[in-house]
Amino acid sequence: MIKRRFWAVILILASFIIGYFVYSTESGTSAWKFKLGLDLNGGTELAYKPDLTNSSSTPAEVQSSMSVLRDVIERRVNLFGVSEPVVRVERIGYTGSADEQQLIVDLPGVTDIDKAVAMIGATPTLDFRLLATSSEKLSDLDLQAKIKKDGIDSVFEYTGLTGKLLQKSQLQFDQTTGAGMVALQFNSDGSKLFAQITKNNVDRRLAIFLDGAIQSMPVIKEEIDGGQAVISGNFSGSAGIKEAKALVDSLNLGALPVPIQLISTQTVGASLGQNAVDASTKAGVIAFIVIAIFLILVYRLPGLLAVVALMTYTAINMALFKLIPVTLTAAGIAAFILSIGMAVDANILIFERMKEELKRGRELGDAVQEGFHRAWTSIRDSNISSMITAVILFMFSSTSVVKGFALVFFIGVAVSMFTAITASRTLLLAIKHDHAGKVLKFLFGGKFKSSNLESKI
Repeated sequence: MIKRRFWAVILILASFIIGYFVYSTESGTSAWKFKLGLDLNGGTELAYKPDLTNSSSTPAEVQSSMSVLRDVIERRVNLFGVSEPVVRVERIGYTGSADEQQLIVDLPGVTDIDKAVAMIGATPTLDFRLLATSSEKLSDLDLQAKIKKDGIDSVFEYTGLTGKLLQKSQLQFDQTTGAGMVALQFNSDGSKLFAQITKNNVDRRLAIFLDGAIQSMPVIKEEIDGGQAVISGNFSGSAGIKEAKALVDSLNLGALPVPIQLISTQTVGASLGQNAVDASTKAGVIAFIVIAIFLILVYRLPGLLAVVALMTYTAINMALFKLIPVTLTAAGIAAFILSIGMAVDANILIFERMKEELKRGRELGDAVQEGFHRAWTSIRDSNISSMITAVILFMFSSTSVVKGFALVFFIGVAVSMFTAITASRTLLLAIKHDHAGKVLKFLFGGKFKSSNLESKI
């Protein structure tokens, strides 16, 4: 019994600590603040779709290109100081084909659609430029300083070789050293231009730019014809291979065979988002209070302990939302409020089983143990069914709203099953059941014989 009470005290203290973490990290500029979705924070959502009308790319190539495109666009919008942009690739349905993929860009705080579209721009540009002879002796730091002061055009010479002339880039490995190499393959026009550039500029550095940012500056060692070239920089070791792979992705992005087109926009005002947050918070508090009153009136002391377990459930859920982190949308908050009501299902099953055992004349300690034992199968099956539903919703959904609902709902159901079996059980078993008097009988809402629970555990 002492051990049970010890764990009950630890459980309550842990709930307060978790709750304090959730409350304290919500103020100021904490990195652990709740991440609100576009519908709650206000901003603009842009949806792009790949145009595969004249493309011969395989689904795997399209998916890879969309993934790289996502990374570059995310880097681009971050340069504009957008607060926590979300850039993701989504399928329209779980089994959607390559041409049913979408690039979704959420820009919280940006309500001007024209500004948002301009911020994203078209497909990122790739081009090759020669380092000016006057800048060849500059160190990397001096080179960066000169670019910042006088601009890129004062340091590099335009060659006309762009990503449109590059067919593909791939990662290769040196057969002798095992070091990584970046192989380039140009089309017919690109091959001629590249051969001319390399022939006339041996020992000069040819810089590779993506969206105006330098990706690499290899040295031209000899004339290269045939349209095939190899960049063999310092790409040894795991770090070098990773760097080479990043360069390959950047090169392929500039030569992206899949153009993208804007298919839809959505704007949410900041005031509307704040109103939704306030309304959702109010609904959650009211739901919690109503459920707590119901539990206490119907089940008395067990109901009160279930409310404490429900507080533990709420604290754990909100902490997980911050730690994962989960981007909360209006649908996600609705799922959380719904899960609060469902979280008491397990407790109600347990309490009703306990009542049945008490009516049969079982002693209190036996009734508590038997109630948990008999209710566990039903609790397990019902919660697993709900979690399977949430997983199916998440996998097959084509919108972020439904995905957010499914994720929050899954977390809520999983945590509710944990708190019902651990928190509620620990608190109930911490009560002294032996020599139960009229008060304890009334609090448990039944007539039963007293017993020594310690001998039963």
